[in-house]
Amino acid sequence: MSNTGVQVQMREEWNARAQEDANYYVAFGRRGQPEEEFFATAADVLRDLQREIQRGLPAEARSRRFLEIGCGPGRLMKPLAEQCGEIHGIDVSDEMVARARKNLSGLAHAHVHTGTGSTLDQFASDSFDFVYSYAVFQHIPDREVVMSYLREAVRVLKPAGIARVQINGLPPSAKAYTTWEGVRLSGDEVRDFAREQGIQLLALEGLETQYMWATFRKREAAPPYSRVRVRWITNARSSEPLAPLSGPYASMALRVEGLGESADLNHLDVRIAGVAAQPSYLGRSENDGLRQLNVPVPAGVVAGVAEVTVNGGAGKIRLIPRPIQIPRVVSISDGVDLMSTIVRSGTVKAVIEETDGTLECRLNGERALGIEVFCVDPRAPRHEFNIALPSEVSAGEHRLELRTRGRLIARPVIVVV
Repeated sequence: MSNTGVQVQMREEWNARAQEDANYYVAFGRRGQPEEEFFATAADVLRDLQREIQRGLPAEARSRRFLEIGCGPGRLMKPLAEQCGEIHGIDVSDEMVARARKNLSGLAHAHVHTGTGSTLDQFASDSFDFVYSYAVFQHIPDREVVMSYLREAVRVLKPAGIARVQINGLPPSAKAYTTWEGVRLSGDEVRDFAREQGIQLLALEGLETQYMWATFRKREAAPPYSRVRVRWITNARSSEPLAPLSGPYASMALRVEGLGESADLNHLDVRIAGVAAQPSYLGRSENDGLRQLNVPVPAGVVAGVAEVTVNGGAGKIRLIPRPIQIPRVVSISDGVDLMSTIVRSGTVKAVIEETDGTLECRLNGERALGIEVFCVDPRAPRHEFNIALPSEVSAGEHRLELRTRGRLIARPVIVVV
């Protein structure tokens, strides 16, 4: 399909979704979500974007210009409008644009545009301080369209401007992609893009997940030339001076001195016990001159006290064997309305961490149920299990029994209506 065909398909299908239930298809919380609750679902994403806004954009909010690619009904634009003097949003869906204009009608400095579906032609080069996109590229079925948007984001950024974008980083698994389950990009492809564009890659988080985040700065990247010193190392998710070899805590946070403003992830040589590691996040320079560098533990290292080097600077951390996996139920909800614990759709979604992806489920201790499995994070590891209830199941309370390899995980009670 040509780019034009993809753009027409995206517009038609997202217009249909917007007409059916725009809030649901944007936030995927629950059907018929009221506006106040819908806008509240943006809290976690806003915290993430705020971290990147603080990297060094103009101090005065009124001098900042923001752009959102795939703005939908304005869920992120509305709160972010408080942090800039001008904010623009673009969306391929006319229906989404109409809803965003209504939601932003009281904000004179907020502007919404209908886009072509692959370019930012209506915006001048070097014109925005901050460009961002969330839950948009993961719904685009064509790789070249995603890459076009990324190139365009770089073009419209001001020198030293920041782009923060979310991309589907799951391993390729489909013969054809749709406007719901879109194309996937690998971490290597994102790194190569930054090199080709001659810009800094400052963050690449959530590898091999649906929610892979990348942060770029429009500045020429180069290796740090001053002497690099590793001041101290802790676990990235706690203050402990150790990290397991794998699992959700297998990542370390380094405080590093001597990383100049031109440093980025593509120009850092990080090794743990001599094994090359791919850093995932480089923070801004703090008042003490140190910068945070997050580094997941690579495969191939062994337990013990390990030397960690960054472009010649060295520190040490204790690596420990991964603790025994104890499966943990993160959430149980309706399979469609994820904010509801009452089951209306005929399916139950169970999110379970520290499991190998196997699950046995019985209803009321008897009937085994069919299950679809989806790995959402291989490092945790975390899986989503979509459990289909029998069509003849009665309304009322029912007990599920969840087991993995014969071991009982949980026996939750669900309410079916």
